[in-house]
Amino acid sequence: MKKTLLILGFLCCVITSSKAQVVGLEVGDIAPEIDLPDTKGNNVALTSLRGDLVLIDFWASWCGPCIKEQPELLKLYNTYSGKLSIYSVSMDTKKPLWLGAIAKQKLPWIQVSDLKYWKSPAAVDYMLQSVPLNFLIDKNGIILAKNIHGNALNEMVKSVLTPQQN
Repeated sequence: MKKTLLILGFLCCVITSSKAQVVGLEVGDIAPEIDLPDTKGNNVALTSLRGDLVLIDFWASWCGPCIKEQPELLKLYNTYSGKLSIYSVSMDTKKPLWLGAIAKQKLPWIQVSDLKYWKSPAAVDYMLQSVPLNFLIDKNGIILAKNIHGNALNEMVKSVLTPQQN
């Protein structure tokens, strides 16, 4: 009887642990923490935005597709003001270029960078190979989508933030 209970207990632990949430980069995983300085040098942790829908946006001032995407992100940000946060991680190495791009595009959301390019802990943790790259995470930090842009991003945000009608 003891062996049976021990085996059942072991199987219960195995089954339960295999369903546990993991930190990683796949849809359904918990987004890895990012804690980098903002434009004023104050660290802003990604987890400080828990409770909000968050778009983590990896970009750079020298990246044409990134700059082209910014006006669409601005529309999205303004449409869902107070419901969607954007946490932009710059891959720039020159602070004046980074700050200039933010000012020129008038980007109001959180901007962070450690100005270390691909050697940044965030770039390593998120296995960054190119920009733009983004991750949409829910209020609990769970990845809902990755590398989603344009209309697909707009529709995903809308579906998450719009209450379902019965």
